[in-house]
Amino acid sequence: MTRELGVVGAGTTGQGIVQTAAHAGIDVIFCEKSEESVNEALEAITVALDREIERWGMTKTDKTVILSRIRGTTAPEELKGAPLVIEAVSDNLTLKSKVFSALDSVLPPETILVTNTSSLSITQLAAVTNRPDRVVGMHFLSPVPKRPLVEVVRGLHTSDETVRLAKEFATEIKKTAIEVFEYPGFVTTRLILPLLNEAMHVVMEGVASASDVDTAMTLGYNFPSGPLEVADRMGLDEVLLWMEHLFHELGDLKYRPCPLLRKMVRAGELGVKTGKGFFVYDEAGRRVKSHP
Repeated sequence: MTRELGVVGAGTTGQGIVQTAAHAGIDVIFCEKSEESVNEALEAITVALDREIERWGMTKTDKTVILSRIRGTTAPEELKGAPLVIEAVSDNLTLKSKVFSALDSVLPPETILVTNTSSLSITQLAAVTNRPDRVVGMHFLSPVPKRPLVEVVRGLHTSDETVRLAKEFATEIKKTAIEVFEYPGFVTTRLILPLLNEAMHVVMEGVASASDVDTAMTLGYNFPSGPLEVADRMGLDEVLLWMEHLFHELGDLKYRPCPLLRKMVRAGELGVKTGKGFFVYDEAGRRVKSHP
């Protein structure tokens, strides 16, 4: 059983991983670039737990216990006690490679290094380390505490033992793991992006409004959320990044980003994180109305 987990990067996804693991009874230490970022992450996790209390999803005692299991740091070497360390920084190959190289130099050789990438090469990230057999992908879907799935992604040299331990950890935090052999976009990202892209084209071409597109998919196909709201919650800048990566890797036109997506990202309308995307959201991330 995993007693301690290390997490590098405490943005939205990193916070979700920290919260989920702590909720499962695991002590978590996360690393951020500054004390300010550490404090912001702790505050965001606290707010997320308060929302669960408001929804009767947990008690105040649950919140206290969860927070007692979480500690932040700015020193990567403090993650040495964790048998498994998850990197959850932005989905940028250069940045992730720097993080992996740094972790490889300060963590014990037996530590398993996990990347939360949604589309990048596990093999390429593993190549900057001296432990490619102990590098694996675990793609958590957002919001992490609410999504019961995780993709466990093998790189070229990932060992069977590493995959087994990653799957065991997924079970500990109450996630269903599917095993994926490395390929651009894996399973979930590869399948969802063409749907999101086509929904954006429908809006750009004036066929239907964003609201009506999402209504069509929620009522017509029983989707829990429409594709445009899903994109807003993923972050339109992240969606654009993933589309560009898959388009570059595969050359398939279905991954060529919709011009409307590019325009919105350039305008800083990134979805829930900025309060405005295809829809408008309040500070708690609740949808308010369609974009004017």
